[in-house]
Amino acid sequence: MKTFSKRHIVKIPKDVSMLYCDKKMLITFIGPLGTKSLKLKLKIFTIKTHTQIFISKIPFVRVSGNEKKKLKAVQGTTIALIKQIIVEISFVFSKKLIFVGVGYKAFPIKLSKEKNLLHFKLGYSHQIYFRMLNSLNVSCLKATTLFIFGHSYQEVSQVCALIRSYKYPEPYKGKGILYENEKIILKEGKKV
Repeated sequence: MKTFSKRHIVKIPKDVSMLYCDKKMLITFIGPLGTKSLKLKLKIFTIKTHTQIFISKIPFVRVSGNEKKKLKAVQGTTIALIKQIIVEISFVFSKKLIFVGVGYKAFPIKLSKEKNLLHFKLGYSHQIYFRMLNSLNVSCLKATTLFIFGHSYQEVSQVCALIRSYKYPEPYKGKGILYENEKIILKEGKKV
């Protein structure tokens, strides 16, 4: 049997099962938190009774000479995507946003089972409403702290970045929407 490079091998945890269809070029992972699929461009091989998979450079369809040069990059991207899917179906991701400033608050509004809204008071003359994704959960223990939970790291990070964009922390007083462990280096104001 051929030995494979360690960086092209992905280990599959015990609580995650894998389904692979060679004809449809599809791999599906089933974990404790859900199911996710990935459309493949390269062939994969299973090693040691489906506990490890090897991602090869062999494409499913014939490619030109120019495309063959890009197969190494596609191989690395496929490895990264498979690892990300395994993490997403195994863990719940969360981020904490802190509202710093006088009167800066967040209020979750539950309209129905499908629709969640967040109402922000950020010192503007108008009200700000933000519609949450259905796949994410929001918890607001205090009006100045906001927890966002979800299975997808990208969705959680994207929503936190969008919320934070309403009031970035400013460098003179440190007011704004901050991440949990973020430190703002304050600038010195003008001297009279």
